[in-house]
Amino acid sequence: MLKREKYLKDIRPFYDEDLIKVITGIRRCGKSILLEQIVDELKERVANNHIIYINFEDVNYSDIKDFKDLNNYIVKQIKDEKKYYLFFDEIQNVLEWEKTVNSLKATKNVSIFITGSNSDLLSGDLATLLSGRYVSFKMQPFVFSEVCKLKDTKENLEDLFLDYLKWGGMPQRFRFDEEKQIRTYLSDVYDSIIMKDIIRRFKINDLDLFSRIVEYIMTTPSQIFSAENLAEYFKNNDKRIVSKETIYNYLEYMCKGLLISKVFRYDVRKKRILNGKYKYYLTDLGLGRVMNTSKKEQLGAYLENIVYNELIYRGYDVKIGYLENSEIDFIALKDGNKEYYQVAFQIGDNTNVMDREFGVYKTIDDNYPKYVISTDKFDLSENGIIHKNIIDWLLNK
Repeated sequence: MLKREKYLKDIRPFYDEDLIKVITGIRRCGKSILLEQIVDELKERVANNHIIYINFEDVNYSDIKDFKDLNNYIVKQIKDEKKYYLFFDEIQNVLEWEKTVNSLKATKNVSIFITGSNSDLLSGDLATLLSGRYVSFKMQPFVFSEVCKLKDTKENLEDLFLDYLKWGGMPQRFRFDEEKQIRTYLSDVYDSIIMKDIIRRFKINDLDLFSRIVEYIMTTPSQIFSAENLAEYFKNNDKRIVSKETIYNYLEYMCKGLLISKVFRYDVRKKRILNGKYKYYLTDLGLGRVMNTSKKEQLGAYLENIVYNELIYRGYDVKIGYLENSEIDFIALKDGNKEYYQVAFQIGDNTNVMDREFGVYKTIDDNYPKYVISTDKFDLSENGIIHKNIIDWLLNK
């Protein structure tokens, strides 16, 4: 399995620190493998009996149900004053786990690593309890550069990219070669996320409504979403009254299950966040693919989704840029710097697409880098606007 060096590099400085290392990410994105890779590195200098690893989805640990069970189990394993390295995988399955983690940190010589498959693992009261006592890292499925390393780039890059565009980057799906096998695997992952991380957790009762909203979002990524329009659709087609609050609650549950990400719109002129309409991007395009059995492929939207995930992977804070008569796909912020991105599947000799993607920058008079990303192989850069082929950009060429 590919070594996730990007994440390891970020976490290594904290291996021996008493800060709690919190790793979140969508189910099956590789968190368990990352923990195993950290354990392997620690074993080069730490005795095996000072490394305690528990995967709470392993039936061997099914008797650990709450913080008391967890505390009793760990305390029995600690035999001396030397540092112990504790790994708790999918810890959200343990009731009030934070009490034991906080206690162990305060009373024992330990370095604690935890993973979870929901975005609010450290929210609300829990964030207050552990405030200043943890560092967090968010994992994603493979980005394209990692796929190339996994495949050792022996395949044709364009074919590999089209496969990535279609089936996404969930690590274990690369064990399968046939489309039927890939679809079956991703369907199982999708069902697991929906049931374990969303429906059960948030006690959703109206499964039909929830399923239809999920299907809508998963098959129409990268679009400005309007709860009003969706509510009107249900009213006109199903004669069913659905409140905007219910729709937004279901979308928030999907975000907390890390199935999708909500991106805010930013008014470039007035320099403020706009509330009410957002864009939603899929954490992995492959999970959207298994839901899309009849709708036409939206290649431009898929490409935009890939660029968004890549920017997040690179550590940017990403917003949608709102202008009075147009929109910038992404404003990416990091370390006080700003970059603008427009994404089009193909420009070619289509002057309308060219004018749309490049013309939006005419009203922005700052000197921050401005990019247009597409699948075109020839360079269309002009007037200081940088055009990049998507594969070259993803591989930093």
